Amino acid sequence: MTLIYKILPRADWDAAVAAGRFDGSPVDLKDGYIHFSTAAQAQETAARHFRGQAGLVVAGFAAEALGPALRWEPSRGGQLFPHLYGPLDPALAEAVIEAPLGADGAPDLGALT
Repeated sequence: MTLIYKILPRADWDAAVAAGRFDGSPVDLKDGYIHFSTAAQAQETAARHFRGQAGLVVAGFAAEALGPALRWEPSRGGQLFPHLYGPLDPALAEAVIEAPLGADGAPDLGALT
């Protein structure tokens, strides 16, 4: 199983759970897909795009469970990033953890696998 991660505000996650679907954050909606990161990419994603934002969670999903709507596409430096072209079912989350701000202001995602 390959775990991929979505970083988002706790309030957005809670709303997705209540609705039974997540259509994306504002940047996801603008880009036309839901951005994910691998374990190796997630901390850099957190530092680049979420620095100073408190109240975040990181939700882990089995890439295989997301089906053919998940595509691996080149992004930063040619790395392949997982992008979901469609709504996300929050019930598929393998884990959801808090991502408190570290001393440098970047969310601390802990040890992702």
